[in-house]
Amino acid sequence: MMEEQISKIAKQAKEEIINSKDANSLNEVRIKYLGKKGEITSILRGMGSLTPEQRPVIGEMINKVRDEIETAIKNAEKEIKNRELINNLSKEKIDVTMPAKKQELGSIHPITKVIDEVKEIFIGLGYRIAEGPEVEFAEYNFDKLNTPKGHPARDIQDTMYITDDILLRSQTSTMQARVMENQKPPIKIICPGTVYRADSVDATHSPIFHQIEGLVVDKKITMADLKGTLEAFTKTYLGEDTKIRFRPHHFPFTEPSAEVDVSCFVCKGKGCNVCKGEGWIEILGCGMVHPNVFKFCKINPKEYTGFAFGFGVERIAMAKYGINDMRLLYENDIRFLKQF
Repeated sequence: MMEEQISKIAKQAKEEIINSKDANSLNEVRIKYLGKKGEITSILRGMGSLTPEQRPVIGEMINKVRDEIETAIKNAEKEIKNRELINNLSKEKIDVTMPAKKQELGSIHPITKVIDEVKEIFIGLGYRIAEGPEVEFAEYNFDKLNTPKGHPARDIQDTMYITDDILLRSQTSTMQARVMENQKPPIKIICPGTVYRADSVDATHSPIFHQIEGLVVDKKITMADLKGTLEAFTKTYLGEDTKIRFRPHHFPFTEPSAEVDVSCFVCKGKGCNVCKGEGWIEILGCGMVHPNVFKFCKINPKEYTGFAFGFGVERIAMAKYGINDMRLLYENDIRFLKQF
């Protein structure tokens, strides 16, 4: 009687295994016959009720059937996996003749590119990088740079104030004062960063722009060192055929002071709307550090001299790449930015 039941279970299990369409239905068959409450397990648990003569016969038979079912399930698993693989491959066919999907990659913004390139030149000349806060005290933006209260540069029409004593820095020269306060000469730094001024927007001006300031302090520094440094920089960065000129000027924190122009990159000095017909474009201001600035920063002006310079990154970018309107650098036009 039990032999017939076992044979029936074996036959039924094999049929269900063959008819299993996927891994889930095959697993259900496994549980049904080989699980803790499965039919094979139930028979094994009932072996205690058999006579001593029946036990070895039934035991051998049920073990054989269990092994057959396990083997059949393993074979069916392999078959199902192969079937699924073939099915997936047929659905995921790749046409190697089709064009690949274009991968869009970003690029470094021209302003960042210029800052990095200028840094590299000055690092090669022995300068180090100094960076500081964009929200600054008026003391560092003006007082320590020999720009006392009442000076036109401190007027609210030119400077973006947060409170009477705190403002958005109008120049990265603030870092010169901070470095001189905390470091004894010799000093040789450049200070890149964002600055803010109440300028009207046009082809060569913006209320938010980027500046790089330079400062050298040591014994026996002269105007000739300043001129040689700026000539070396402009010719290295803008090309050996770049012409520069120094014009006398006034800055409160340098004496003597000068503005430096480069030959117009658009008209090559002939005169156009970018250079306003002059053939030259102003790119930086410079001069010898004023003795008062040294005194404010507790450096002896009788022992040390130095020079400082500062230029707008955007204007250097325009000169480098032949850009005729500064506003293009801020408009996020992909057609423009892709060129760089």
